[in-house]
Amino acid sequence: MTERLAPPALAGQRAKPNGGPHPRLVPVLLLKHGVIVRSQLFKVHQVIGNPLSSVERFSHWNVDELVVLDISRGSEGHDLRRDDLQQSYSGDGVLDVLRAIADVCFMPLTFGGRVRSLSDIEARLAAGADKVTLNTAAFEDPDLLTQAAKRFGSQCVVASIDAAKTADGWEVRVEGGRKETGRDPADWARETARRGAGEILLNSIDRDGSGQGYDLELIRRVAAAVEIPVVACGGVGRYEHFAPAILDAGAAAAAAANIFHFFELSYPQAKRTALDAGVPLRPLRLGSKYLPREPSYDRDREDARLAERLRQAREEDYPAARPEAAAKRRPIRWCSNCTYPSISAAPMEFDDAGKCTGCQMAEVKDRIPASEWTRRTELLRALVERYRCRDGSRHDCVIAVSGGKDSYFQTHVVKEVLGLNPLLVTYDGNNWTEVGWRNMLRMREAFDVDHLVVRPSVSTLKRLNRLAFQIMGDMNWHAHVGIMTVPMRVAAERGIPLVFYGEHGYLDLCGQFSLDDFPEVTYRDRLEHFARGYEWTYFVGREGLTAQQLDTWKYPRDTRLLDLDLRGLFLGNYVHWEANAHIALVTERYGFEISEEPFDRTYRTMSNLDDMHENGVHDYLKYIKFGYGRGTDHTCKDIRAGLMSRDEAIALVNRYDPVKPRDLARWLDYVGMTEETFDRIADTFRDPRVWRRENGAWVRDRLERQEP
Repeated sequence: MTERLAPPALAGQRAKPNGGPHPRLVPVLLLKHGVIVRSQLFKVHQVIGNPLSSVERFSHWNVDELVVLDISRGSEGHDLRRDDLQQSYSGDGVLDVLRAIADVCFMPLTFGGRVRSLSDIEARLAAGADKVTLNTAAFEDPDLLTQAAKRFGSQCVVASIDAAKTADGWEVRVEGGRKETGRDPADWARETARRGAGEILLNSIDRDGSGQGYDLELIRRVAAAVEIPVVACGGVGRYEHFAPAILDAGAAAAAAANIFHFFELSYPQAKRTALDAGVPLRPLRLGSKYLPREPSYDRDREDARLAERLRQAREEDYPAARPEAAAKRRPIRWCSNCTYPSISAAPMEFDDAGKCTGCQMAEVKDRIPASEWTRRTELLRALVERYRCRDGSRHDCVIAVSGGKDSYFQTHVVKEVLGLNPLLVTYDGNNWTEVGWRNMLRMREAFDVDHLVVRPSVSTLKRLNRLAFQIMGDMNWHAHVGIMTVPMRVAAERGIPLVFYGEHGYLDLCGQFSLDDFPEVTYRDRLEHFARGYEWTYFVGREGLTAQQLDTWKYPRDTRLLDLDLRGLFLGNYVHWEANAHIALVTERYGFEISEEPFDRTYRTMSNLDDMHENGVHDYLKYIKFGYGRGTDHTCKDIRAGLMSRDEAIALVNRYDPVKPRDLARWLDYVGMTEETFDRIADTFRDPRVWRRENGAWVRDRLERQEP
């Protein structure tokens, strides 16, 4: 967990960093089969998302340098896994994604992974890399370093060294840390330098993903053994961890991967902390003159894409014969523990036993003792004390609420447990169920708090519904982005530095992060996962929408976020989160109502009462795209909570997921669309990895119960 406190005194004699006048702070992105992953001990990989959005965000922050390492294994191609993302790339190879990264990378770029020959190095340099790292290939054939330095220059050649702790010191490991070599890292570093490497990327396997800080002694030994720059990596969990690698251990650069995914403005915050500690880094600057934070889109290209989709939707035989569909289709597999498929809206990985990262993280959560949740709550108490208003001039915090069960529980914790004076903020997307509307209105009196409801024009909402459905197959774009924007914006405008959300959805559903990461709200996460790469700027001029009409969806500026130190916290990181237990508390104590009418697409009656379409037509569109829906989401939660067996869950999934919901009629009338038009456009979003056409009907593989 990141602390934003004064850095501790640095122990020992400060080493002089080698490698030039300015030390560097370097983010590392780990690329696995086309997506960015979080790494733990070189073994557990959790999908963060699209590499392009991460690189763009680093460009906005003017980072000193970027390292991208392709850790893919086997012959599986690179695949972003979603066809409805705005930001994508052509092809399925490592060079394809490198070219796409280079297009949005406005900083020196080092690229590594699967480099076996001089031609591999040449291809990566031609695709946009400034430097190339060599690891296993250099160890197996050290002369490759010599040849590469002669041909491309030492400044292009980086020796990557992965080191593991042993009883007697450290040992170099290769093949992604899986193969022992018996070689001492300092000795191997000396040889790589002698053979022409211009830099060393040193990674501690034992510290990878630990958050415990660098292995400073390892860095000292290797840095002292060579005259070339050493880039230290592995173990950063707090911003205060960066400075000792340079000032104490003598690294020329401090690098990290995981931490830069967790927090808003993580790189500027890290650089500011390191500068305050005395590291002579380049000055902190926000904003890129080459790449604005809010994307500007190629209007002609995007208009052509939309026109082509609508044309396809009008074709009689579309998409019965798509030549690319058969080539793209791969077998779908399911988690061995829950009901999630390998192609999903939520980014996840499967381990060697076939268990998804969501189930893996749920098992970790189950092992957390009550004492640890008590400790986490105390961490939260200490954190909020730093932001509590002492003079009554403002609210202590904002709580993002929809009026659902989670909103009630969030407000209970913040007001009754933490003793804060919150401002409730609600985005009104105009899709309420009757019981959901009553629950939302009741919150002000139930908790005796101030409540601000932001209500965009219904005309604007209707246009956004139509456009988003046609463009990305998600009519609820406005709600997803609004929920993640309006509370943060209200907080920024009122000078309130703390915003509370409930649980981190992707951590809970798919295990995107570790429970020790404490991820917070970020602009990158909002743009990539909630907006799917479509910022408000995309809609300006479409159906007559103006920038003023889209004001609701404009996120606070980076300078304001940094000046206010605005943080969006997820309570689920600090408080044990189990919806089935929370519902009893909020109904008995605060009068929360559940639905008396069952939903069409799930067996639960307590979820998404604030938006009728989340469990209905919006979720049906997810089924159209990926072949599963809310029934799968809810059964996975209940399997992990021990409330049902997998066979029971499979029966529910196969019952509920295919249902076309009744609320579609309301939405069609709302936006002025026929059901035939809806079906035809929706069909253009069917993922060919999931769906195939047989005898004029759509067919997908589905999960079946195992017969005894």
